[in-house]
Amino acid sequence: MKRQTPVIPQRSSMKARPLTDTPENPDRLLKRGLGGALFMAVCCFTPLLVVVVAGVGLSALTGWLDYVLFPLLFLCLAVVAQALWLRAGRRGPSPKLWATAIAALLSAALIWLEFRYALRISLGAFAAVGLYALFLNRMKPSEAIR
Repeated sequence: MKRQTPVIPQRSSMKARPLTDTPENPDRLLKRGLGGALFMAVCCFTPLLVVVVAGVGLSALTGWLDYVLFPLLFLCLAVVAQALWLRAGRRGPSPKLWATAIAALLSAALIWLEFRYALRISLGAFAAVGLYALFLNRMKPSEAIR
């Protein structure tokens, strides 16, 4: 009896694409963006991450956490805006550039204001993404650009 060797698929047909270029499954991108945004919000506005970092013995880093967490929060919200745009059938201009620019500006503004209005600005960013979702849902249906 002859043994047949299994056919191994070639990897050349599988091309790596950026996370935001997934038109076939924007729900996964939306879940990841929302999960990241909620995790960053919990870490920013509760002492959870401070306790964990101090418990590991890295309490010297707790003063610098906000400089990392808030930009990540805003970038996760930019990913959510991209996912909402993909779910809506790519109506209107792509939010990739302007959402990332707004995330960078909000991060710079928070650092410049020394985190005085961090909660208000973050809630405003969440509200803006929600309003963008409503805007996309109310637009006239158009042909999806593929």
